Order: sequence, then structure tokens, then C-alpha cells
Amino acid sequence: MGILWEGSFGVFLLMTVFLGGGAAWLSGRAIALTWRPVAQIVLYMILLTAAVRFLYFSLFQETLLSLYYYLVNLAILLAIAVLGFRVTRARQMVTQYRWLYERAGFLGWKKRPGVTDAV
Repeated sequence: MGILWEGSFGVFLLMTVFLGGGAAWLSGRAIALTWRPVAQIVLYMILLTAAVRFLYFSLFQETLLSLYYYLVNLAILLAIAVLGFRVTRARQMVTQYRWLYERAGFLGWKKRPGVTDAV
């Protein structure tokens, strides 16, 4: 048993990181693409984490109602979803508003030089 996983590390990688993390990334990306607020990620990840914990229980006979491991999985899936949201939103801003913004790293954007705030 580890701090982050209940059973084996391989099961943790498969279920939380690859399957759950892939779904979390796509959820964050979908929320960004539809211009929804980042706060919606929390609700979706609560539901996704419940589904991942059910898969742990049904496929690998791990504890279904473990608050500690639920919160660990939730934190990991939230981080992945927010990362997917932020990467997608940064790409949206510099693609759709290229006359206003330019890339500022992998996760951000900034105003182009010479652009002023108009009233």
C-alpha cells in the first residue's frame, strides 16, 4: 500500500492516471472549447472520481467507500482536468484573438505589444 494507491502501483497507473486522467483531460478540454467557466470542472471531476473508484472496486476488489483514496483520486483528476482546460484555453485565446494576444509559455497568453485597453 502506498500513500497514493490502495493496491498495486500498476493498477493505480492504469485506472487513475491513464483511464481517469485521459477522461479528465478531455473533460477539461471540452469545458474550455465550449467557453464554460473553469468551476464546472469540479462537479465533473467529482462524478468522474466516483466512477473511477467504482471501477477500482468492481475490477480489482479495492475499497469502494474510502474517503482518503477518493480525495487522492479527486485531487489527481482535478489537476489533470485543469491542466487540459488551461492548455486548451491558452490555444483558444491566441488563435481566436491573435491580434490581441500572443503565447506566454505553455499555459498562458499575454497582450501583444502596442495593444491598449479601449473603453
